[in-house]
Amino acid sequence: MEKIPLIKLKKGESAVIVSHHGGRLFERRMSSLGLRPHAVVKMVSSQLFHGPVIVQIGNSQVAIGHGMARRIYVERLGHE
Repeated sequence: MEKIPLIKLKKGESAVIVSHHGGRLFERRMSSLGLRPHAVVKMVSSQLFHGPVIVQIGNSQVAIGHGMARRIYVERLGHE
């Protein structure tokens, strides 16, 4: 499977988080939002011009900044 940044997912695509790259505070922030390695996420929306990215994790939706989403790497699962 190809490892890609989270921002490369299209609306409706699901993926498994493989890793994220950032400092200790970034790792802690992502973990508190449920964006941990092996978590399954689904792209809900991505705004133009580096706007926020909204992903679904379980029954929750989380909005994160474009820069944060660029540092989260995932493997695609396919469309639902």
